[in-house]
Amino acid sequence: MKRAWILSVVAGLTTVMAFASFAIGLDRLALWQVVRACVADFQLTGSPFPCLAVDLSGGEERGSVVLRPPLSDDMILVPTRRIVGIEDPLLQSPGAPNYFGAAWRARSILKGADGRPPQRDAVVLVVNSAVARDQDQLHIHVGCLVPSARRAIAASAPKVPIGEWARVGAVVPHTTFWGTRIRGMDLAGVEPFRLAAEALADKASGPSDLTIAVAGFRVEGEDEFVILASYANAPGAWWPVGAGDLLDSSCPAGTRLAG
Repeated sequence: MKRAWILSVVAGLTTVMAFASFAIGLDRLALWQVVRACVADFQLTGSPFPCLAVDLSGGEERGSVVLRPPLSDDMILVPTRRIVGIEDPLLQSPGAPNYFGAAWRARSILKGADGRPPQRDAVVLVVNSAVARDQDQLHIHVGCLVPSARRAIAASAPKVPIGEWARVGAVVPHTTFWGTRIRGMDLAGVEPFRLAAEALADKASGPSDLTIAVAGFRVEGEDEFVILASYANAPGAWWPVGAGDLLDSSCPAGTRLAG
């Protein structure tokens, strides 16, 4: 009992130190240290602290954690295996874990101003390019769309062809996006990393240049998704587009520290 208590205290201190390092933002591997701390604490105590959730049902090689970054209102889903970012070849391989699917399921943790989860068409999942990210561990932002982007997607998404890629209207000012539309209530069997990389292979210099966003919406009562992709130095771009251009603060992810 005493040994278990000591290990629990050590795990707690480790997680707090890791989260503090992440908050400072000077270490590009701080997020990975937070992930390791959350996994260690979960395995020892059953608590996801300081994360909001830990899923190891498929083992650490296919698991993920959900956490709310310091000084942020959105949340992120992060693999529990080491994946630097969007450019990792694993994400293009057959049988890769469906991190976008897991991120979409995690949206239930978000709470709107009324305390309820946001509507389907209010949520967006975003992965930054290597240029736009500030941490070298893959993470998917899960949050609410800024109103302007939500209106733009609602207007343009129904016109996007199903299973084909087409140029999409001004989702973000001064940024060109391409998009494709898929039907379904969830993202089971959908591979946004591979689809976007293949679609923009003749435009982007490689997967590391890509920013990918997935948003849910409804067309004539049917649940659908639009997958959006842009890249660094896309035509008309004034800056590398990223999660900060798409996310609103209207649906925070609960408390900053779970436990």
